[in-house]
Amino acid sequence: MPLRHQPAPPTPWDHDQDKPTIAASAYVHPRCSLIGDVHLGENVIIAPNTSIRADEGTPFYIGANTNIQDGVVIHGLEQGRVFGDNQQAYSVWIGHDTCITHMALIHGPAYVGNECFIGFRSTVFNAQVGHGCIVMMHALIQDVEIPPGKYVPSGAVITTQQAADRLSDANESDRTFSYHVVEINQALRAGYRCANDVACVASYQNPGSSNGSSNGSSNGSRSMPQNGKTSHLLQADIVDMIRQQLRQGNRIGLEFADARRFKVGSWQSGPTLTSTHEAQVLTQMEQFLTDHPSDYVRLLSIDPKAKQRQLEQVIQKPE
Repeated sequence: MPLRHQPAPPTPWDHDQDKPTIAASAYVHPRCSLIGDVHLGENVIIAPNTSIRADEGTPFYIGANTNIQDGVVIHGLEQGRVFGDNQQAYSVWIGHDTCITHMALIHGPAYVGNECFIGFRSTVFNAQVGHGCIVMMHALIQDVEIPPGKYVPSGAVITTQQAADRLSDANESDRTFSYHVVEINQALRAGYRCANDVACVASYQNPGSSNGSSNGSSNGSRSMPQNGKTSHLLQADIVDMIRQQLRQGNRIGLEFADARRFKVGSWQSGPTLTSTHEAQVLTQMEQFLTDHPSDYVRLLSIDPKAKQRQLEQVIQKPE
């Protein structure tokens, strides 16, 4: 359990005492303070010594695959709200696949978009940071809206809209670094979850004890960890299929079924992956397979415009 994982205290402005809601695939370190109406999406990782406190400004939203690193503080004023991507009002909204790095402060009312990077000790207060922005170290962003895709250099003070509008665009190397940090933290999330599972730890220490063969061919999906490093691998033909579907602009979804449900074709819905970046999609799929070792797993390719399935493919069959 987190150091403090509790409802918000009753106050003159909030009597509901809402509790955090945490997706099953998220990881919250025990030495984290998590209070009040905070929503944590799928595959979120909350690192040690963070304080996420929705007791004054509320609610908070933290989207799928986002990492909140050591020492981050997230809080909000009683007054003032931003609109999240679901058009609901929030004190703090942080989108999916975003990095809030060590010792950063996000103080509501604040909006941070999808696939953003907020650097060490930077502050976002009463501000909006658009999708795909890169904010480097020790920056201050206050009382402004940063347009999507912008780059905020280290030490910058952005407190007027004119300064925000003059920012240059982030380049591809900055985005690649941000994606890499997301992937690293997904591996950490998987590792922390594994550390609480004796069988999972044993598979790292003794790769030959896995349920499948060492080359991953027995279940048609992956191999087990080797040499202390995660090496869950999708088969090459499945990776090629995913790559092709992403290039076509489709989204990847997952379904699962135990043996009984599989026999009658009754699949249970898994996540629809929000990322369009191949490495992130593969990381998330591998983690889903790891979390469902005894289930059949089916890959879906979904046309987001037509909202129709373009492909269904079973990618894991348990022994």
